[in-house]
Amino acid sequence: MAEWIATNRQNRNDMRNKILTICLLLSIPAGIVLAQQVPLYSQYMLNGFLLNPAVAGSEGYTAINLTAREQWLNFQDGPATYALSFQTRLLKKSYISRSSSVRKRSRATSRGSNVGLGGYIFNDRNGAVERTGFKATYAYHIKLRQSQLSFGLSLVGYQFRLDEEKIRLEYPDDNLWTGADKAVLIPDADAGVYYMGRNYWAGFSVDQMFESVLKIGYSGYDQFRMERNYYLMGGYDFEIKRDWVLAPSTLIKMAENMKLQADINMKFYYQQSYWAGLTYRTGHSIIVMAGLSIDKLVFGYAFDIGLNSIMRHSFGSHEFMFAAKFGDNARRYRWLNRF
Repeated sequence: MAEWIATNRQNRNDMRNKILTICLLLSIPAGIVLAQQVPLYSQYMLNGFLLNPAVAGSEGYTAINLTAREQWLNFQDGPATYALSFQTRLLKKSYISRSSSVRKRSRATSRGSNVGLGGYIFNDRNGAVERTGFKATYAYHIKLRQSQLSFGLSLVGYQFRLDEEKIRLEYPDDNLWTGADKAVLIPDADAGVYYMGRNYWAGFSVDQMFESVLKIGYSGYDQFRMERNYYLMGGYDFEIKRDWVLAPSTLIKMAENMKLQADINMKFYYQQSYWAGLTYRTGHSIIVMAGLSIDKLVFGYAFDIGLNSIMRHSFGSHEFMFAAKFGDNARRYRWLNRF
């Protein structure tokens, strides 16, 4: 009898472990090839701060960005990410953008310091798993002759939560499940370096530096870690005609397990206010994007066409981006002169 009870309890534990493991795996977004545990974005080149903390304030203006991403439409409770970011620059003999273009074209010197600040909050959900996070960023920018070198560090906090209403157990009265924590808070940090000139830019960053342990409930989950991820990105603007600019760029992502994924992008700008582009994400998808800027407001849209079997049952992935950029007048920063 005692042996039967022990066996039965072990089977129930195994079932619970499998359920939680599946839930945690489902929290991994579309970049499952890399075993990534962080949100993916298709229009990151319009807001590099999402991937690299050194970008905060690098272009001299104040920017507020909102991104909404819905993946695998037609799937119930499919992955979705919503992000709101803010970045600004405390200026002193640095740069202020004087163009409403989304690209880094026209800049002028102004007063202020070399410090950039940023903040970033997001909500990432996938099925029964939901993750809410925030970042607080400090960046320092060093002016060179015709370029700028930047360093950034972010303090990060994540909360993982399991939605009990979306989980069905074989044994609903399992004490191991009902007595377990359904949410966990994880501290972490990101770091990056960023280099930019008039027509080119490049950056390297790393996130989830602490590789914190994600432990929900009792023992048995101490091996599930938030893996460190590395990002290498860069691009160049070629002026092919008076009103036309060709802007190729690339993003290489590598997880701690050494698996690689690359985004190869090509965008065309017209009159610095309209653009269209195409991205190939290796082994995963083709992304079509377009957008425009109106004065200081920027609007972007991207549609991901999957290259795997999921596309047979899905309407693709959609991403909307909105940004408001300020700072074309140095008088906006008078209150910062004391720094």
